[in-house]
Amino acid sequence: MLAEERIRDSAALLTASQWSGAYYLAGYALECALKSCVLHHVEQSGIIFDDKRFSEKCWTHDLELLVKLANLDVSRGAAIQADPELGKNWLIAKDWSELSRYRLSTQQQSQLLYNAINDRTHGVLRWIKQNW
Repeated sequence: MLAEERIRDSAALLTASQWSGAYYLAGYALECALKSCVLHHVEQSGIIFDDKRFSEKCWTHDLELLVKLANLDVSRGAAIQADPELGKNWLIAKDWSELSRYRLSTQQQSQLLYNAINDRTHGVLRWIKQNW
């Protein structure tokens, strides 16, 4: 899956001290994972036939909007309530945007985002994978 490949790319860039690229690709992995969830939701619900503009809304990089489009907002709330560490990781991950590709990121910012997304126990990507 593309999300898993991008998180591996982010790890490689962290190892190579390429902080900005690592930050961007970690967030992009999250975006790809959420878009997979949107596709799963479309397949399960047929929502695209009920809302002609649904596919138009999907042309976004906004992580919060993607959570809603994938119909994961209630599920995410329950998961965060059950796992406060996951909630902390979402708070870190939600600040990513596609505009980060134009910014310089520090080692600390990059590692923090990567860890929030890729943590094996409380990571955002781990939770999203449960919803593919």
